[in-house]
Amino acid sequence: MINQEEFLYGDETYKLRGILFSIHNELGRFAKEKQYCDKAEEKFSLNLIPFSRELSMGDTLDRPDFILWDLIVVEFKAKPFLQKDDFEQVQRYLHQANLKLGILVNFRAKFLKPQRILKINHLQVSAKSKNL
Repeated sequence: MINQEEFLYGDETYKLRGILFSIHNELGRFAKEKQYCDKAEEKFSLNLIPFSRELSMGDTLDRPDFILWDLIVVEFKAKPFLQKDDFEQVQRYLHQANLKLGILVNFRAKFLKPQRILKINHLQVSAKSKNL
């Protein structure tokens, strides 16, 4: 059995996952991304989860769907399958917001599988390899 304390923001993501599954159960697989976001906003408010929706990130026009607890970037998709670009998009949001954890959710999937994405610090890796 896995202890929740082993996960980054385990309590928060546990609560989030419950909300995501309830949204998927209520709206099904074939709603539009905006409908999932509207329902999530409603549920976050009901559950007293502090959130920002589509907050502009600096000079770019990037806008993640949600930032929860000022800790977690949440990006919704409603497409047949996730692609590499979707994961890179969440990485970009994590760097711009200086956050450690992103959750990528594809509501079109038959079985909902929220993906945890940890911030990768490319600068640290580059600096280390130059010193070698």
